[in-house]
Order: sequence, then C-alpha cells, then structure tokens
Amino acid sequence: MAKNSSSPTTVPGTVWLARGRHLGPEPERDVRRNLIALKAAGVLDDFLDLDPLEAARSTVLYPREESAGPGPSARRLFEARWSVAGGVTVRAQLTTYEHGSRRADNEGITWILAAEAQPAWNHRWPSPATMFWPDSDQVAWDHDLVPEVRLRTANHLPKDEGELRRRLRDCSRNTWYIHVVVHEAMTPDARGRQPVSTFLPPGLRHRVVEHRATPEQAEVADFAVKRELNVRLPRGGAVILPTQPRSPDHDAEHFSVHSVFLDGSEPTELLALIEEFAKLPRPMPEGAERALTQLRQGWHLLTPDEELAHAQSMVTKYAEALDAMTKSADLYQEAAEAAHAALAELTNGDGTPRPSASETARTGGSPLNAIKKGFGRFRDPNR
Repeated sequence: MAKNSSSPTTVPGTVWLARGRHLGPEPERDVRRNLIALKAAGVLDDFLDLDPLEAARSTVLYPREESAGPGPSARRLFEARWSVAGGVTVRAQLTTYEHGSRRADNEGITWILAAEAQPAWNHRWPSPATMFWPDSDQVAWDHDLVPEVRLRTANHLPKDEGELRRRLRDCSRNTWYIHVVVHEAMTPDARGRQPVSTFLPPGLRHRVVEHRATPEQAEVADFAVKRELNVRLPRGGAVILPTQPRSPDHDAEHFSVHSVFLDGSEPTELLALIEEFAKLPRPMPEGAERALTQLRQGWHLLTPDEELAHAQSMVTKYAEALDAMTKSADLYQEAAEAAHAALAELTNGDGTPRPSASETARTGGSPLNAIKKGFGRFRDPNR
C-alpha cells in the first residue's frame, strides 16, 4: 500500500469509505462473529481485533504520526485483509466510536470503515462493509448518522415540508454516500418497494442511500430539491443529488431519469447513472481523511513478506543509529583532545601560567592565539 502523506481534497480512486451507526446492543460482537466466520470460510486472509490505545502504541508498518490515531472516543479497531480479482490485496479498517459524549440506548455507536487496494476500486469487488458486518436484516448496522435514514432500504421522505427539506439538506452536506431520490408515480407493490440498491454491484451497493417520495409528494419533493440543491425531480423519475460542496461541472439534468418503473424490474438507466456518478471525483468528507491516514500509517496486520521487510528496515535503522552514536563519540573525543592541547599551549604544558600579556606581545604570541592554534589541530582535515 502506498504511503501518502499529502492531504487529498478528493477521495482517491483506490479507496472505499463508509460511515454509519449500529443500533444493536453488542456491535463489536457482531463484527467478531462475522470476521471469524469469513476467515474460516476462506474469504478473509486474516483479521485483527485491537484495543485503540494498544493499537496507537504499536503501529508497525509505518512510523506513527499523531493524526494516525483513532481518537479518544474510539471503542475498538478491527483490521481485515482479503484478496480480489486473482491476487489484488485489499486492506481495511473498521473503527467503532461512541456516538456522543454520553451514549443513549437508542443512539447506538458510530463506525467508520476505510478500505484500499493498489489499483482503482472496482465496484464488482465484494463490499468491504459485509467483510465486517453481517449482511443480514437482523443486524442494524446500516443506519446513517442522519436520523431515520438507512442503507439497504428505501427511505420515505418526511410528510412535513420543513422536515423534508431538512432531511435533504442534512443528507447532502458532507455526506459519505451517494443519495438518490426516486418518485413513486403510483403506490408500488411488494416488488416495487424493493430498493434500487439491490440491483447495484456489490462494491457500490453500500455506498448508495435511496430516498422515496410518495405519489402525492411529487410537487413538494421537486420544490424541496430545487430549493435546497438546485436540481429537479421528474414525476415518476429519479435524481442523483449533487455532493456538497458542489462540483462546478456537475450536470444536474444529466444525472436525472425521467421514468423509473418500480415493478421489480432492473432500472438499467438509473443504475448506469449511479455507476457513472460514483466514478466522478468527490470531496473528502469530514473525518474521512483521518480514517485514511489511520489506514495507511497505522496498519498492523502484516503479511510474512511485510514482516520480513519491516524487520530488515528496523535492523538498518538501528545500525545507522549506532554508527551515528559512534561517530558522535569520536567527535567528542577529538574535541576533548583539542581542548587539552589548547590548555597545554596556554600553560606551557606543565601547569604553569604563560608569561604576561606584555611579554607575549614582545614575542608575537597571545593566549588567544594559543587556543586558536590548539583547536586548529582539530579543524585540520589531515589529523
């Protein structure tokens, strides 16, 4: 994994990011069970379960920087490594945090997931989210930080216009996800209520949040997205919300679909636009840069080759440090010898003082010249 100390303003194409809330009683237990099961099945190469303080003290792969730590509110740090596409290695870290200074029972915990591979991320690869969280509706790990918004489901917009606009505003600001608003031309049946994200490739499925406007919300939803984000929601269609801050070359009309059939069939036009939108440069959301730095500089789960390279690097560093100490000791010894020589010049070498200044003036010498002469031996490159 390449070390990158720069501060990117956009998310690198090699990186997969997600953030959410787990509302269940024992989130870390859910992660451990899933990791253990996937390693036993051969899906994962390996994983680690670390205490955040211990992890911060024992960073191995790269020298730890202050920004690489998970933060004081971190509860647990998990690392996992797996292979995709016949040998591409993916490294990922999931960190769980307290949702606030004092966590209430219904607030759950916040989690942040960062994954990276060497080539650009391929949406056909498995979702990093399901490497840590079980892909089951029985585990409520997929809540957004915006209340009443989830992944893996169709989120109906609030009935109240003010709340609806607030929802769209909160979801578009500093978001970690791609938000899509779909208008139901008529009330769908069970197949039509299936979220569009289920048709997306695995690596994109958990990066999309779907919002639904009911048939009677056509005008109010269109007005809200126009007022808040300057885009239009076609009746019976869909629109992909722009990121905030908004890209100056974002084409709102291009990323809207005028007709989406919610009958259980695959909405190919909308899916193609979502995949296209996902490939565009997107701003680094708040907190993501820290997670990416932690992944790159605070990695612990080394392969045997990385452990060998790290050991060799440490041997080289210790050898260089020892050599520098030895050279410093030699320099100190030479300086002491030069000082003794200067002192001998000043005292005639037998401890008796040199003649007075008037006498030395007559002989053309001085104590200062004697000291310079003594230290001149130290400066002489031939000595």
